[in-house]
Amino acid sequence: MKHVIVLAAMLALSACSTLKSSSDYDPNVNFSGIKNYAWVVQKNDDATYQLDGLMEQRVKNAVDAELQLKGLSKTDEAQADVLVNYFTKVDKKINVDTFNTNFGYNPYYGPGWGWGGNMSTQTTVREYEVGTLVIDLVSTETGKLIWRGSVADTIREKNTPEERIEVVNKAIAQMMQAYPPKSQ
Repeated sequence: MKHVIVLAAMLALSACSTLKSSSDYDPNVNFSGIKNYAWVVQKNDDATYQLDGLMEQRVKNAVDAELQLKGLSKTDEAQADVLVNYFTKVDKKINVDTFNTNFGYNPYYGPGWGWGGNMSTQTTVREYEVGTLVIDLVSTETGKLIWRGSVADTIREKNTPEERIEVVNKAIAQMMQAYPPKSQ
């Protein structure tokens, strides 16, 4: 199951043209006081192998780069102001399009008026998946979530690792534009 989610997450970030990002935060937090971070340590039964190792590396590298651009330093958990974590999800969506076409001319639709017209209706139903990547920042002092950013897109498959890295970097850069919150 984890393998399916990881594959879907990797594919979720593979298109950069329709990325939709959003964020939310605790307005009572002084974000200017946050100077360093650490990643949440995942507790796995087998720490030597992870099904999502490549995706995890790409996400962490992109988040590290963005946070460092924001002036935060990576440190160990004991000294961190915030802990960073991410998760992914995939939602199935349905798109229904109906097209009406009219052939001929019949403006009044009454006997003796205009000439015959034909109307045709075509409906297309398309199922697709939308993948979402969520980044959380949790205060080490309170243990509460203080900032959440997300980016979502229609899942499309990219063929090369370079393309996947590029898409992950663009998605996280777009999401992290909202950090720190502008009201600070």
